[in-house]
Amino acid sequence: MKREQHSNESEFLGENNKNNKAEETFHSSNPDGKKADVVDRKEENLRKSQRRKEDKIVTRIVAIVVLALVIVGGVFGFSTYRYVASSIKPLDPDNSKKVVVDIPSGSSNKMIGQILEDEKVIKSGMVFNYYTKFNNLTGFQAGKYQLSPDMTLDEIGELLQNGGLAADQADARLTIPEGYDIDQIGDTIEKHTGLKKKDFIALMKDEKFFDELLEQFPDLLTDASKSEGVRYRLEGYLFPATYDFYKGTSLETLVTEMVSATNNVLAEYYEQIENAGLNVHEVLTIASLVEKEGVTEDDRKKIAQVFFNRLEVGMPLQSDISILYALGVHKEMVLYEDLEVDSPYNLYKNTGYGPGPFDNPSEQAIKAVLEPTPNNYYYFVADLETGKVYYAENLDEHNKLVDEYVNKTNKTD
Repeated sequence: MKREQHSNESEFLGENNKNNKAEETFHSSNPDGKKADVVDRKEENLRKSQRRKEDKIVTRIVAIVVLALVIVGGVFGFSTYRYVASSIKPLDPDNSKKVVVDIPSGSSNKMIGQILEDEKVIKSGMVFNYYTKFNNLTGFQAGKYQLSPDMTLDEIGELLQNGGLAADQADARLTIPEGYDIDQIGDTIEKHTGLKKKDFIALMKDEKFFDELLEQFPDLLTDASKSEGVRYRLEGYLFPATYDFYKGTSLETLVTEMVSATNNVLAEYYEQIENAGLNVHEVLTIASLVEKEGVTEDDRKKIAQVFFNRLEVGMPLQSDISILYALGVHKEMVLYEDLEVDSPYNLYKNTGYGPGPFDNPSEQAIKAVLEPTPNNYYYFVADLETGKVYYAENLDEHNKLVDEYVNKTNKTD
């Protein structure tokens, strides 16, 4: 039995040896397989190394970006902090000069802040808006206020809550008579306010200032912006009225108030102007002539129709008011030699409306232009002694009226 078992074990070992040899023979006969394993391991190691390098680069980039954002954020935050901190303080602690600021009715805190910034009373309207919200400053009232750059936001807020200046606190009452032109308005401003006429005239020629007004009052000033050859774009647009003047009021503020008054008056007439086939500039131009040519409402309506009759047939308007404006003088009598003045405002030589208004008309004159009395007259003349106006349909009739009521050739002593 032992021999048989030994024999079986020998056979088993022999079989294993055969298998091992066969396996060795297989590997020795396939060298490419071994090389392929080595190549795969090298490529895998190379990829791992490349990934490690890429990871390091990405990490560095992320670190640099994060650091940059932290630095930028810190700088921005610090700059914002400094800006807000400085905006809360008075704009100029050493400047106590009063500035009159007009806060319109219905203004929000944001709008008020922007007005104060524009008037150079505070540094930032935006900061003012948030400051009033955080500090529960509400109940601001419309009106005129005397403010200065050395005031704190709390002081300004308290004044706005208490209300503006009363009319009896005005430093002057500035009255602009009906029919005054810009030259005369400049004299009045200098006489009653201390503001210089030359600065006022310069402002009237400032196209940038006009564009700012145009943006604010487009319905009123769009036609004026398109007019060519005008002496002053705002001639005719400074409403004749009485204005309260406070020390510190700028010329820009004063003029804006006058233009705003004209816009308020014309607001109810804009649709009527359009329906009449006219524009605002034309209406104010004719109204500026009617203002000076007629005294009573009845005469102004008749004279307005005379001008329209002339325009319809291409006749010159032949108004002495246009000659005086072209000459730049104010006098009672117009001479024949004056009619030769070379100017687009000379409506004896030029047909049409001319460049624009010759003065600043009243609402009555404006209304007369929009509601003229129908007639067939082409001429009119006023008695210099009585002021009564006489009308004629043709030149012969007109000349007779001139002889009788101007030259007084038929007058008996």
